[in-house]
Amino acid sequence: MSSIVDGLIRSDNRELDFAAGRHSNGTPTARNRHNRQRSSPRPYGPPSESNGALSDPEGFPDDEVVGIRGTDRNRRQDPMRKEVSKVADQVGEKVAEEFENFMENYIEDITLSGAPLSSAVTSDKYYIAQIHGLRIYNLSTLYVDFQHLMSLPNNILANAIANDYYRYLPFLTRALHNLIAKYEPRYFKEHRQPASASSQAGTSVAGNVSSQAESMGGKTTNQQTDKLFTLAFYNLPLISRVRQLRTASIGKLLSISGTVTRTSEVRPELYLATFICEACRSIIPNVEQTFRYTEPTQCPNATCGNRQGWRLDIRQSTFVDWQKVRIQENSSEIPTGSMPRTMDVILRGEIVDRAKAGEKCIFTGTLIVVPDVSQLGLPGVRPEATRDNRNAPRGGDAGGSGVTGLKALGVRDLTYRMAFLSCMVTPDTSTPGQAANQQLNGQSGNILASLNQTGTVDPHDTGDQAQDAYLQSLTTAEIDDLKQMVHSDHIYSRLVNSLAPMVYGHEIVKKGLLLQLMGGVTKETPEGMKLRGDINICIVGDPSTSKSQFLKYICSFLPRAVYTSGKASSAAGLTAAVVKDEETGDFTIEAGALMLADNGICAIDEFDKMDIADQVAIHEAMEQQTISIAKAGIQATLNARTSILAAANPVGGRYNRKTTLRANINMSAPIMSRFDLFFVILDECNEAVDRHLAEHIVAIHRLRDEAVTPEFSTEQLQRYIRFARTFKPEFSDEAKALLVSKYRELRNDDAQGGVGRNSYRITVRQLESLIRLSEAIAKANCVEDVTPNFVREAFNLLRQSIISVEKDDVEVDDEDEGEADGEVERDGDSPMAEADGDDDEAREPPAQPPSRRTKITYDKYMAILNLLVRRVNDEETSTGEGVEHEDLLVWYLEQKEDDFTTQEEVEMERELVGKVVKRMLKDNILMQIRGEGLVDDPDAESEGEKRVYVLHPNCAVEEM
Repeated sequence: MSSIVDGLIRSDNRELDFAAGRHSNGTPTARNRHNRQRSSPRPYGPPSESNGALSDPEGFPDDEVVGIRGTDRNRRQDPMRKEVSKVADQVGEKVAEEFENFMENYIEDITLSGAPLSSAVTSDKYYIAQIHGLRIYNLSTLYVDFQHLMSLPNNILANAIANDYYRYLPFLTRALHNLIAKYEPRYFKEHRQPASASSQAGTSVAGNVSSQAESMGGKTTNQQTDKLFTLAFYNLPLISRVRQLRTASIGKLLSISGTVTRTSEVRPELYLATFICEACRSIIPNVEQTFRYTEPTQCPNATCGNRQGWRLDIRQSTFVDWQKVRIQENSSEIPTGSMPRTMDVILRGEIVDRAKAGEKCIFTGTLIVVPDVSQLGLPGVRPEATRDNRNAPRGGDAGGSGVTGLKALGVRDLTYRMAFLSCMVTPDTSTPGQAANQQLNGQSGNILASLNQTGTVDPHDTGDQAQDAYLQSLTTAEIDDLKQMVHSDHIYSRLVNSLAPMVYGHEIVKKGLLLQLMGGVTKETPEGMKLRGDINICIVGDPSTSKSQFLKYICSFLPRAVYTSGKASSAAGLTAAVVKDEETGDFTIEAGALMLADNGICAIDEFDKMDIADQVAIHEAMEQQTISIAKAGIQATLNARTSILAAANPVGGRYNRKTTLRANINMSAPIMSRFDLFFVILDECNEAVDRHLAEHIVAIHRLRDEAVTPEFSTEQLQRYIRFARTFKPEFSDEAKALLVSKYRELRNDDAQGGVGRNSYRITVRQLESLIRLSEAIAKANCVEDVTPNFVREAFNLLRQSIISVEKDDVEVDDEDEGEADGEVERDGDSPMAEADGDDDEAREPPAQPPSRRTKITYDKYMAILNLLVRRVNDEETSTGEGVEHEDLLVWYLEQKEDDFTTQEEVEMERELVGKVVKRMLKDNILMQIRGEGLVDDPDAESEGEKRVYVLHPNCAVEEM
């Protein structure tokens, strides 16, 4: 009987020696006998509770001890007891072997990737070069292109990984560990991985024994800083929608696309726990955690049998970064009449903080099932285990009650929900309406930049650094295309013509939108004051002038743009709201539209329909580009570095050119001054324009995409704009001088026009708008200097957005001498008999036809008026007397002498000025007096008296 027991013990030691990579000669030495009788304080870990396949035996070679048969030497062993061998997953082992061969032998094909053979620097093999890059850049994630797997002669490996990803994940990770230990043994030794020793020893080859032994020789203890080497897959052929996920997809490798709405903070997650038994002080290492705190089921010490008293040894446990992201269906994928679906995505390791709120992203990973803990701990009800004996379905759900009364979780009613465990995050650059696609060209020498895994461009970087970082993410063909665009002629006008090709005309508006996409240069003063570089635009226009089409196009063109409507948006929805987190119960900040559009464009339609209180909420965001919140104990200042593109309808439905812009739209003066450009689109009848517009619209309905042929495609425009935004142009000395003179010109026009003459007042903000527009034009041309030509273009753009208010034409009466003399006589002391005697003649003037009234434009009337008032005012100031009627007319004609070519024009102008003078008398601008001593002189009266004009006391000369 003892020989049987000794044989079993000897075979057990032989297995352990093989697992630890040591060679045994089969004979128990004294040391072996000593080991058999000594119980180790670090026995085997318990079986994993993971839903996936069981990983290798947890622990390390120096942790392995005799099995539990030998833990109590005083207990009599059962001679009939058979040792149950561990069931191996043969298919999983085969998958690991094939995957390891694939990664070790795959060579990048230059014809497929379109990129240079980037891994030629360190190795001609794609994934081996990436493994060397792990050590160089101190990374822990290997990125696997799924198209490489599908390019293998048979798709067995790709299909196995796609259909049973969660089952084979431990085997794939073990294959990665083997390769890292083979090609980077020192880096692997510094961050040793549990559950990898036996696989290394089992797969060692003769040429690699020395490096294996070196890597296993001086191991460090398990610690929190250990890297967990993981795999990330990308370029899957199919991208699913959030709405399509069903339980059939659980455990499969798939990609989903969605918009990130909320991100949690990055927290440490307990990944592999080491527990200490409170009863016997045994140590149980490497207990896998399955989405909740998981303790060992039973102490491995046979004399103990503890099941409840455990203490976590934090120093010997491994933690990993963890973040939860909530994503929402893309707006273009929501069916009619449905609410957008949401799903929680779990990010681990190096991919945390790669998805920001507001971004459209593609997540690759697998669907998992987790307990719905948001239903736990409701106030007023003590969680206790009860059985639901009622037969009625719970909550009206089909299928009756679910699992109830699990004490381990302390819940009354356990419900489950699906979550997504992601291994890879990439930005979704497809425009709405297109199918989401993921065509990334990973370059093993620069894997992070080529997969868009680097962070956003730092505003403090120089232009060259930002350009290099962006060019590294492009293929060779894309770089050549970009160079050709940059070095071509008249690129600015060609970009404008390629923008929004479905909208006919409106070149001026398209120029403004192109400059808004480029943006100015954001600056920061030494004392920390930030000067915004984003350009805000407001489009005001009649109905059916394609305002909303521009907004929709910009939102589909930019990957980070938010579209809202004014009436349906509240102040909290635009800025930020404080909400209670359903799981923790704490108050958190929910990002609004302006925060979600950070570093993008927020398009607000029906801007004039917004409540005034809601408009005030975006004052701070439009100029200071921050949002300040003080609610529910949260005081925060959040970034909202966004450009605002607003569309508004005029108050009366159509734009009235005879009133100011502010009277046409329902906006306050502070918010109007924050817009850099106003575009007023008028629906005016023009036969040629109407015919071309009708032909364009009919062609679009008939031919769809073939109707328009823009020079640059949407992808080319996006690449060019991203590249152009990296420039940081500066003003030349000539441009600075011209900028000052143009601003003075704008201010002078504003002052001469009088209060309310222009559509809005010119302030210092318009000077800053000139600066931003000039910088944006320089960016559009991809140059580093702002030249005077760019300043002139910006000035013309700003002038076109300032529509001068049109006034009604002014009516001036004909100057009839008889009628004038009669009026003068009636004003004087002439006898009443004469007036009575001429009764018949006095009745004639009202019968005259009204055609003798003359109309002139308001601008011409004001020009004549200003000249005459200036002349009369100067004469009064210098001599104290007025100006005679004849002298005033002659002086005016002398001023305008160069404008006349014939004597007839002079006579017509003289007659017109006489009528204007008469109108000025009626409007109390001038006042008529008669010369001294002429009243009693009948001869003078018959000849017509001298008329002298002075300014009326009520005339405000300052406003003229």
